[in-house]
Amino acid sequence: MSKDKGFVTEITPQGEDFSRWYIDVIKKAELMDYSPVRGCIVFRPEGYELWENIQRELDRRFKETGHRNAYFPLFIPESFFQKEKEHVEGFNPELPWVTEAAGEKLEERLAIRPTSETMFGHMYAKWIQSYRDLPLLINQWANVVRWEKRTLPFLRTSEFLWQEGHTAHENEEEAREETMRMLEIYRDFVENFLAIPVIVGQKTPSEKFAGAVDTYSIEAMMKDGRAVQAGTSHYLGTNFAVAFDIRFSDRGNNLQHAHTTSWGVSTRLIGALIMVHGDDRGLALPPKVAPTQVIMIPIGPPKTREQVVGRVDELYKDLKAAGIRVRVDDRADLSPGWKFNEYEMRGVPLRLELGPRDMDNGVVVLVSRISGEKRVVPQDNLAEEVRRMLDEIHNDMFEKAKSFQEENFKALETLDEMKAFLEQKRGFVEAGWCGSEACERQVKEETGATSRNIPFQPAAHRESCLVCGEKAAHTVVFARAY
Repeated sequence: MSKDKGFVTEITPQGEDFSRWYIDVIKKAELMDYSPVRGCIVFRPEGYELWENIQRELDRRFKETGHRNAYFPLFIPESFFQKEKEHVEGFNPELPWVTEAAGEKLEERLAIRPTSETMFGHMYAKWIQSYRDLPLLINQWANVVRWEKRTLPFLRTSEFLWQEGHTAHENEEEAREETMRMLEIYRDFVENFLAIPVIVGQKTPSEKFAGAVDTYSIEAMMKDGRAVQAGTSHYLGTNFAVAFDIRFSDRGNNLQHAHTTSWGVSTRLIGALIMVHGDDRGLALPPKVAPTQVIMIPIGPPKTREQVVGRVDELYKDLKAAGIRVRVDDRADLSPGWKFNEYEMRGVPLRLELGPRDMDNGVVVLVSRISGEKRVVPQDNLAEEVRRMLDEIHNDMFEKAKSFQEENFKALETLDEMKAFLEQKRGFVEAGWCGSEACERQVKEETGATSRNIPFQPAAHRESCLVCGEKAAHTVVFARAY
């Protein structure tokens, strides 16, 4: 029994040191390991499978809305970045450059892709000639590099995986519709697939994407009260079209610049998953994204082992055939208690126990990772019972995260109130803002919090700026962020 308890004590409690808890969990659950290159990680199978499940579901949604996948080069000529001044200024501090190849100095430096607006712009200028070529809706699954000074696995690494969609349209109206359509796809995916509640809104001008006209985001609250930007969608106007000469003959045979968009999410969603749902026992994974949805554990004395394992294998095949991601742990050299702790730590949503008495009664025991509830269900309609319980677990996880967000979300009137709140408590602050960049900067300097977005549905519209007291132009959500 002491061995079983000791398994979980290796994880630092969240209340003691949240950052240490996070590192303990991702290492112990074998999601990643550190690579020999600073700021880069190796995705182990358990971690990469999370990304595959995210990728698979998002890819389905993108294709349903008419987008197709392509792949663009990792290396981008320096001259491409010079064409859109605001864009290069935004990314220049993070850019790694290739200056030599095959023992010779390159005539032009090549950036390792931080994002692909410039490369897409160059190719779109070749491919788009007429309004008949529009809209052009392309997505890319790729890796990107941004040489971060401070890194944290999954949430902020020098190289990470993501998708980036880039689209071109005849006019502003269609491009803005696309921008909002993709933002809504992200919101729906993160809330209904990952069980993470988010705040949807528009970025302030100082926080928007470099080169965009408008940037929109979904923001999630972690269990330490910090924010993670879980997805962004940008209306780029004609900025990149002018820079890269993306022009087309319109329906009146006049030359026009295309209106473009870009949008993306990355493997930081894995970090958000861990920090939103995890607890002192380890990971807690929503059923829709969990690599293993059900772990089956045969129990009982050695004399009944062969018979019990045989029945477990039969039930495993039934669940597998029903499309449920299920595994069996029938290792004889480990106690059931050790296995219970192991799979709780790994975040498996549902545990199935079967012993000799359960076999006699034609039932199994299902145990929720989230609530700990034990439910005895008949073997005859096991797949249906498992699906029902997985749905309940997903809903419980979302509601639990939603309640946490609401409990740690505060509407305040002044900067002093905000400083006091963030010193005593974790969370998000909703406050009025006059629109001045100086006031926004003062909030960051005095509290360490940044504007996350201007929410579409604030709890209430604030009347005055929390810094200067002048009439508020916007209601803004502020938080310390990863």
